[in-house]
Amino acid sequence: MIDTTDAQGPEAAADATPAAEADGFAVIENLNAENAELKDRLLRALAEMENLRRRTEREVADARAYGVSAFARDMLSVADNLARALDSVPAEERATAEGALKSLIEGVELTARDLQGALARHGVAKLEPLGEKFDPNFHQAMFELPHAELPAGAVAQVVQSGWKIGERVLRPALVGVSKGAAKTAPPKGE
Repeated sequence: MIDTTDAQGPEAAADATPAAEADGFAVIENLNAENAELKDRLLRALAEMENLRRRTEREVADARAYGVSAFARDMLSVADNLARALDSVPAEERATAEGALKSLIEGVELTARDLQGALARHGVAKLEPLGEKFDPNFHQAMFELPHAELPAGAVAQVVQSGWKIGERVLRPALVGVSKGAAKTAPPKGE
């Protein structure tokens, strides 16, 4: 067998070592770069999965809280009709009612309470804005009227009740807003 190292001399063997080391360093750098890229992709995938998990939890919670919105909105007309039925009977007749009329009034009152209780169990609440400051997020102004006891911008009259589910408005309350006390003209002598 022929020894090629001797034929090329010791300088050739010394030159081969730095080239091999350079190739080894290049391979290591490539592997480190690939490792960093894979680590970055893994971290991004984990972050995306965490975001997806949070988003899904939020959507499930919203679906639980607001899933009955359409049904509740439909039931609001039933609640309004029951309230109108009760309001159509004057208070003095309600107090002196006897027999079948008294039973009818009590039945309608009980049905209205049960309906409101069922709505409340599902997070639906009636807005009671009378006397509160007008809030366009919860109220819809229908008219303005002078009111001696309420400041300007307060809800002075409720035309139709509003309802909300959770923090969302199902139906804004239709209200009359106070302009404040009626202004009287000063006497002519002043």
